[in-house]
Amino acid sequence: MNNIFDSHAHYDSEAFDADRKELLSALPTQGVCGIVNCGSDMASSLKSLELADEFDYVYAACGVHPHEAEGCKQGYISVLEKLCKEKKCVAVGEIGLDYHYDFSPRDIQQRVFEEQLALAKELDMPVIIHDREAHEDTFNLLKKYRPKGVVHCFSGSAETAKEIVKLGMYIGLGGAVTFKNARKPREVAEVVPADRLLIETDCPYMTPVPFRGKRCDSSFIPYTAEVIAEVRGVTPQEILDLTRANANKLFGLEL
Repeated sequence: MNNIFDSHAHYDSEAFDADRKELLSALPTQGVCGIVNCGSDMASSLKSLELADEFDYVYAACGVHPHEAEGCKQGYISVLEKLCKEKKCVAVGEIGLDYHYDFSPRDIQQRVFEEQLALAKELDMPVIIHDREAHEDTFNLLKKYRPKGVVHCFSGSAETAKEIVKLGMYIGLGGAVTFKNARKPREVAEVVPADRLLIETDCPYMTPVPFRGKRCDSSFIPYTAEVIAEVRGVTPQEILDLTRANANKLFGLEL
């Protein structure tokens, strides 16, 4: 398969320290044409930019993940703005809310999320949204700011997905659709309009069946595409073709 565009990855993770360069050098031979590597704080955002500079087909998203919100220093938004203006940064992300772990207090998560949504609007850049067990607050802030972007690794219901799409956003699906009891992700995969669907790994996490327990990378995306294709009644290659086209449109690329 070809036209594999991984819209959400974390190749800056220490899970790739042993073979990062070799892996990223080889992925294009396996059909991978594009990757957006997402930052979670300033250090990982910088690393994402470095990877984007090193590999032509890799792009960066720069942002502060809700887990890291409490650690934001005063003036961080000015630093982030400079990173986002770098040539190969295509989105503000990964940003959002996480009420599952609550590693940062919720009021701080919300403030940092809002500040980054405002920045994205100011820069006219898409956002990459993390939403875990915070659907209502996430939706309300998206409704307030109306950004362009994607809710990645979407974990809500099909009905919520429809509401997100009505705001003009994309839905990102990954390895979770392949899991044994993945009823909700498959329902979402069925109802998302073709022009609003993205595919991702969230690697090194969310490894699809049949490789659960192993480190994930972008070469596993065809297994996710196969399940989405089955649900939608099309071929896996059609899913890869349309999600590549959608990623190009959202991130302003010509791949």
